[in-house]
Amino acid sequence: MTPQEQNFADYKRAEKKALEIVAEMKSTSPKKADIEVALLVALFELHKGQTEAGTVGKIIQSHLETIVPFYAQQARPTSNGSS
Repeated sequence: MTPQEQNFADYKRAEKKALEIVAEMKSTSPKKADIEVALLVALFELHKGQTEAGTVGKIIQSHLETIVPFYAQQARPTSNGSS
C-alpha cells in the first residue's frame, strides 16, 4: 500500500467512526443545532493547546470549501415532473 493509499484508508476509518458518533448523537438529541455545535467544539478540542482558535476556524473553513461542492452535487434536487 502506498503512503497515499494508507492515508486514505486511515481517513476512511476515521470517517466511519465519525458517522457512528453522529448516529449516536442523533439518538441523544433531536436538535440538529446541539449536534452541530458539539461537533464544532470537538474540532476545537482536537487542536486545544496546539493551535490558536482563529487558525482552527480557518482550518474548518478550508475543509468546508473542499467538502461543500461534493455534497452540493449529491443534494441536487431531481425533477419528479410535478409543478
